[in-house]
Amino acid sequence: MKTPSDPRHKLRETKLKSLYAYSVSSKQKLSNISKIVSHLPAIDDHIGQAAPEWPVLQINKIDLAILRLSVYELLFDSSIPYKVTIDEAVELAKTYGSESSPAFVNGVLGTILKTKNK
Repeated sequence: MKTPSDPRHKLRETKLKSLYAYSVSSKQKLSNISKIVSHLPAIDDHIGQAAPEWPVLQINKIDLAILRLSVYELLFDSSIPYKVTIDEAVELAKTYGSESSPAFVNGVLGTILKTKNK
């Protein structure tokens, strides 16, 4: 059972915080998120297609950081089961996002997963 002290959860939190800082200032050190940042154009394109009513630059920065981390895991890191990725993303959205963040994140990731599986 996953706990808040799970090392994998802590690592995701660290990456989330780094991605958030990167979205505020691109001068952020990229050591733990360099692979994610290298795929940002493709990641942002998938987010934009899954949430066309929300242009990527208008998405709340913390929600965007959660989505970027999760979309990277869904599309470029096959070692993580998609159910784990989505569950972790929703949990991070509950912790760091607004009241509507968990549903938004879940919806976007669900749409991307359906598109990926076609």
